[in-house]
Amino acid sequence: MEQNDSSSGSNRESEDDETSDFEHEAHYSVPPVPKPINTSPGAQKLRSWLNKSFKIKMTDGRVLIGVFLCTDRDANIILGSCSEYLPADSTVSNEEPRMLGLVMIPGKHIVSISIDVNGPKMLSPDLIENLCI
Repeated sequence: MEQNDSSSGSNRESEDDETSDFEHEAHYSVPPVPKPINTSPGAQKLRSWLNKSFKIKMTDGRVLIGVFLCTDRDANIILGSCSEYLPADSTVSNEEPRMLGLVMIPGKHIVSISIDVNGPKMLSPDLIENLCI
């Protein structure tokens, strides 16, 4: 009995076609177009604060100290290497800070921000909202 080898030949051809299609796609891929950088004064000021030490007072009295990494249009802030300090009227006095690491602070809970950039600066929540990108 003879076997028909045409089926195995067509499989080989289809595999070659898939490979060649893939090679053609690789040659025609277009790199993504980078978005333009926001050069507004507020965005420039925020960029200058990146990787600076922030001290954030929150509505519940806690104080968070960490490295400013990111913010968004809702004034949420991300701090790295963050430590938490409880309010002074806490039942435990002279308590050690609690190490939190990476934290996200909702903008609605921020009372004030101090920035360690050649001396402390205080920001109001209204100013923070105006500076957001």
